[in-house]
Amino acid sequence: MSQFDVTVIGSGPGGYVAAIRCAQLGFKTAIIEKYPTMGGTCLNVGCIPSKALLDSSEHFENAKHNFANHGIIINEPVADLSRMVARKNEVVDQTTKGITFLMDKNKITVFEGVGSFESSTQIKVTKNDGSSEIIDSKYTIIATGSKPSSLPFITLDKERIITSTEALNLKEIPKHLIVIGGGVIGLELGSVYKRLGSEVTVVEFMDKIIPTMDGSLSKELNKVLRKQGMKFNLSTGVQSVERNGDSVKVTAKDKKGEEVVFEGDYVLVAVGRKPYTEGLSLEKAGVDLDERGRVKTNDHLQTNVSNIYAIGDVVAGAMLAHKASEEGTLVAEIIAGQKPHINYNLIPGVVYTWPEVAAVGKTEEQLKAEGVAIKIGNFPMRALGRSRASGDIDGFIKIIADEKTDEVLGVHMIGARAADLIAEAVVAMEYRASAEDISRMSHAHPTYAEAMKEAALDATGKRAIHF
Repeated sequence: MSQFDVTVIGSGPGGYVAAIRCAQLGFKTAIIEKYPTMGGTCLNVGCIPSKALLDSSEHFENAKHNFANHGIIINEPVADLSRMVARKNEVVDQTTKGITFLMDKNKITVFEGVGSFESSTQIKVTKNDGSSEIIDSKYTIIATGSKPSSLPFITLDKERIITSTEALNLKEIPKHLIVIGGGVIGLELGSVYKRLGSEVTVVEFMDKIIPTMDGSLSKELNKVLRKQGMKFNLSTGVQSVERNGDSVKVTAKDKKGEEVVFEGDYVLVAVGRKPYTEGLSLEKAGVDLDERGRVKTNDHLQTNVSNIYAIGDVVAGAMLAHKASEEGTLVAEIIAGQKPHINYNLIPGVVYTWPEVAAVGKTEEQLKAEGVAIKIGNFPMRALGRSRASGDIDGFIKIIADEKTDEVLGVHMIGARAADLIAEAVVAMEYRASAEDISRMSHAHPTYAEAMKEAALDATGKRAIHF
């Protein structure tokens, strides 16, 4: 029987990072992955492929609508979806092979198969050919991630009624894509196909899109995406989804309780994700789940079985790849006897529409509910010279600071390259910067990042220079 110090089940951004950090710390490490490629949902059917299609569709959108403004005259562009999907697959292939290289580089033993517990220290690996072997591990890290959720009355045929996985591999551009869910996944994939020529209708049960983010971001993104041609039906609850040949009908009730019907050729069900624990045989190890099917852990991500840890989408908290990676590092270092920490309040969230949306810290709504006295600074992207030069004038940066101490409590932004700009806010808040601290930092001109300085000026009570 092969013996390891640490075995990681799952090779997504949480699992492979955990394995690498364990190996770096001197542990004999194994990783178990049931698919032929490493990287989990994020690299294979999530973060990476969706961004590849978002970038391709953005290039098409610019060629069709924006190149002429820059003096670039071309014939009418044609979207070749098959080539876009092929390029997406090439990106995925390169990225997953990179993870395999890192496993070899760090001398991590890779097992291909389904990992399941035989006991708290023994794990069975069942391979695709039906054979199996049992390995012994002093510690185990569960990093099995999540899978798309649905609604109980919806039958996913994965042809016309699809999840995000199938949306990444369509053979044709939908004529009318109906998206159930106005969260990150639905809006990103909806953006891809809207740019390529689809009519896109979003049906959202809540009264706003991206409902977990600051209300000002939701309002602005709604406005921008409507301007791009996306249609929204908020406070609308789906009642049924029916397929008839190549058409799909969605029946729902609007906020007045009246029945509304949407008809299209594809329906994307994007109502969130749920933890994936199937096949783990957690009961054999004695590991407990919570009421939502997540692996129950303490503040150190340790389960009720002391030598078993869990990270990423399979535990409580935001389902974000970078959150899983941070947790993978944390657990590896805890096992090594170190004392790492994660400030969950400072894990940023991003929506990769265009313009991008990003946030870190608490929202205005949360702080008001907590009774915290705050002051807010805003700065519109359209007031920047860099934004006017590129033509990306939609959006703003909003900084929320404590009214008494001036400490920055939240930063919320929508605009070009917000996904990259948010890192400045994370660094500032990690060091407990005040709005005045940021306002006195020199920002290169002309850049999008200047909006951070200007919003900080506004938050301090001083007037922004360029607005």
